Amino acid sequence: MSVIRSKARSLAVVVLALPALVAFSVSASGDGQWKSGENVYQKVCGHCHDTNGDIGPVLAGRGLPPAYITTIVRQGFRAMPAFPASFIDDDALQLVGEYIQQLPAPVKE
Repeated sequence: MSVIRSKARSLAVVVLALPALVAFSVSASGDGQWKSGENVYQKVCGHCHDTNGDIGPVLAGRGLPPAYITTIVRQGFRAMPAFPASFIDDDALQLVGEYIQQLPAPVKE
């Protein structure tokens, strides 16, 4: 795959995913707080990091530490955009990091 095609695909992923992610951040729950790490994952992360790995890499079963998740979310990496604290606060980010760390590996069919 050419570099241009790869960069275009990455940009398309970000452009298509960002509006959905912003909508979900605004409606975390009725009071503006995330309910749990699972809630954050299902409403935000899972759209790209589901077990199909269609957009972003599968996170389940990798035992990624919450500090790693925080770094990638805050700084971005490759096609993964950076998300500021105004999008997802530190407490919610810690919750989702802990949730991702304990996710079991997906079952292969």
